[in-house]
Amino acid sequence: MKTAILAGGRGSRLADEQAVTPKVLYEIGNRPILWHIMKMFAQDGFDDFLLLLGHRAEQVVDYVVHRARYEGRDVQIELPSTGPARIIEEPVDTDRWRITLCHTGIDSEKGERLRRVRPYLAGEPDFMVTYGDGLADIDLRTLVEFHRSHGKTATLTAIRARSQFGHVKLAEGGLVTEMDENPMLPELVNGGFMVFSQSIFDWLEPDDPLERGALKRLAQAGELMAYVHDGFWTCMDTYKDNLRLNELWATGEAPWKKWE
Repeated sequence: MKTAILAGGRGSRLADEQAVTPKVLYEIGNRPILWHIMKMFAQDGFDDFLLLLGHRAEQVVDYVVHRARYEGRDVQIELPSTGPARIIEEPVDTDRWRITLCHTGIDSEKGERLRRVRPYLAGEPDFMVTYGDGLADIDLRTLVEFHRSHGKTATLTAIRARSQFGHVKLAEGGLVTEMDENPMLPELVNGGFMVFSQSIFDWLEPDDPLERGALKRLAQAGELMAYVHDGFWTCMDTYKDNLRLNELWATGEAPWKKWE
């Protein structure tokens, strides 16, 4: 089963647009968050990846071709072109990651990036999609089983996130009665670990923004289900998030690390 990782965004909240490092290559413990995401999926048996590249794609290609396969992996890499895909193989140990590098446009919307890799997902009854900045201790096999059990077009992972801000409760006249720093939000949010059936391509329009496009239409049509994950989840959205994730890794308290 293939996993498409949306790795083409600018990450403007993490750094300004002049930053020389693409978001997926920001490091946690001397390894890019992209490596952590792929390691998460591979640990649960999903090791066939499509990287949907865009902004500073050449740096991600350089990392995968020249670094990733020397970091304890047996990586098979495909570089799609106008001709036959180029295959590079170098055995390192018993694990195998298969990575297909797909340039899907500098500023393409997420749904459009998926539309452009449809040929590489042909023959897959269903496949996973995730963002290039989210980590969790989610059981991905259970997520896939849930998706296959309900027969709908799409499944997203719903999580409970904390507010970025402190909340203030007021009494009449403006008296502060309670301060709550970064409370859990009452609503569930999309955690970014998704499973789609092939019929998703019937819902994706040109330049589809995905969340505000196909997923919204799927919800209205009763074709979108949610798998609720109550465990650890985080998104590396800001530089502060990056520092926190590095601290978790350095102290051996990284909940997404389920491997030895």
